[in-house]
This record gives sequence, C-alpha cells and structure tokens, in this order.
Amino acid sequence: MTSHTRDDHDQHHDDRHHHHDNHFSDMEARVKALETILTQKGLIDPAAIDAIVETYETRIGPRNGARVVAKAWSEPDFADWLRRDATAAIASLGYTGRQGEHMRAVFNTPETHNLVVCTLCSCYPWAVLGLPPVWYKAPPYRSRAVIDPRGVLEEFGVALPDGQKIRVWDSTAELRYIVIPERPAGTERLDQEALADLVTRDSMIGTGLVNPAGDGR
Repeated sequence: MTSHTRDDHDQHHDDRHHHHDNHFSDMEARVKALETILTQKGLIDPAAIDAIVETYETRIGPRNGARVVAKAWSEPDFADWLRRDATAAIASLGYTGRQGEHMRAVFNTPETHNLVVCTLCSCYPWAVLGLPPVWYKAPPYRSRAVIDPRGVLEEFGVALPDGQKIRVWDSTAELRYIVIPERPAGTERLDQEALADLVTRDSMIGTGLVNPAGDGR
C-alpha cells in the first residue's frame, strides 16, 4: 500500500488492490426488492424501516467497536496488540465477519487526528462498526474527505487545533480501519462498559470526538 503526503493529510491508497463492493450483493438486492414490494402493498412503513436502520447504524451496530476502544484505553497490552495486529486483537473478542476480516487500528494523538474514507465506494468494517452511515457512502464525503479533511471535520462540528495534523486513510476491500479516539480526561475511574458507552460511531471513523458526557454519534 502506498502513501501520498499532502498539505493537511496523508492518503493511504493503492489502486492495484483497491477492489470495491460497488454493487449490491445478491442478498442485498433481494432485500431491496422485497422492501419495495412490501412498501407498495402497504405492508410496511418505510419510515419505520429507516428508524430501525438508524438504530443499528448509530447504537447497536457500533457497540462492538466501542468495546474494542474501551479495552484499548483500559489495557495497554491489548492496545499494543491492536497496533501490531488489529485483525487478531479484534477477533479475540469475537468480532469477525464479512467486510471486517482484515483490520488496522489507527490511534488519535494530540499531534495527529485520523479520518477514514473509502474514495471509490463504501468499504466499511461492518463486523466492528455496524451499518455504514448514508453520508459515508455519499460522493461528497468520499471526495472532500481527501481534498479538504479539515473543512469536512468542521462540518461535523469537529474543530481541531491548527497544529494538529490530519491523516486520511483510504479503506479497501482488503483492509479496513477503525480509529481509536483519544480517551477523554476525567474517565480514569470508569470501567470498560462505562467507557464503551462514551464511544460513538463517528469517533471510530474520525468524524467525531469522544465527549465524556456521552453526547453525539
């Protein structure tokens, strides 16, 4: 995998190995067709489906990743393992599956903030972060996250210090990323379950920060 350094970020990308899941799988296509038919027949409410999807996107789905982060915050040996071999460390917690087989963990520091994108489609670690948010798959995010990462973060309400570098990681079908956000101050006495409650989906993509009050996504 090659890296390209620009003024405000590093993009990690190799077109030769960047095979993307651009189209629906057979199962996804069948589900979409079934949803359309049931909606047309008045048997399901699309708004209710959207609410369920939103819950899995923002709350239930990312819970696995939140536990990974909390364990890394609490156990230095696990954090070291995560840095060396995120795939194995995450698998040790039972979180494996389609679109999450090969993982890399990137750690935020006071000097560097990490941001994850998939520039050509929407490669995403489902087994760890649940369903990808709609904006992650949208062309504006996929293009602007590379061109203007600081501006994109500001639109998400993340204002970083001027001196903090932003590093952009480009996901592929072979390798996907999880951001390990910085542990907020004042959480030293919290156990791992309480710490996991603070971790949001966006903070594990890099479009959010962890708030000790537990606000945000």
